[in-house]
Amino acid sequence: MRTEDFWQLIDEARAGGGGEPGPVAARAVALLAERDPEDIVGYARHQTRVLAASHKADLWGAAYLINGGASADGFEHFRGWLMTQGRAVFARAVTEPDSLAELPQVRAASLSGEEFSAERMLSVPWDAYRKATATELPADRDPVRTPDLNDFWDFDDEEEARRRLPRLAALFVEPPLE
Repeated sequence: MRTEDFWQLIDEARAGGGGEPGPVAARAVALLAERDPEDIVGYARHQTRVLAASHKADLWGAAYLINGGASADGFEHFRGWLMTQGRAVFARAVTEPDSLAELPQVRAASLSGEEFSAERMLSVPWDAYRKATATELPADRDPVRTPDLNDFWDFDDEEEARRRLPRLAALFVEPPLE
C-alpha cells in the first residue's frame, strides 16, 4: 500500500466517522475489510512505519502536556488519535509537535481537561483482516524498528517544556484563565 492510499483510507473513514476517534476507527475497519487481504497487510505495514516515524521525544512531550501525562501505551494511543486527525495534522505534528497548540480541540482541552486517545485506531488492520478472512493478520517478517527514546527529556520540567514546546506549554503548563 502506498502512503497516499493509506491516508486516503483514513480520510474516507474520517468523512464517514463523524470525526470522533471510535467511529473513525470502526469505519476504517469496515473500509479496509472490503479490500484484498494483501492490501490489509500493506496497510498494517504502513501503519507500523507511520507509528515508528512518529516515535519522537518531543511529540511524546506534547502528548504528555496535552493529556496530563502519557505512559508508553498512552503515547501509542495518542498517536492513534493523531492518525484520526488526517495526514496534514499528523505530518506537521511529527515535524513540529508544538503545532498541536493550533488545533481547536487541543486549545479547548487546555480548559476542559479532555484527553486524546484512540487505542482502537491502532488495531484497525488486525480487526479488518479478521473481518475479511476470519483469520489472524500474518506476522510481519520484516518489522520496523522503533527509535530508542531513552534520552527523552523530563516532561515534568516546566522550563524544559516552555523551551521545547512554548505554545503548548502556554496552554498546559500555565493554563489560560477562563
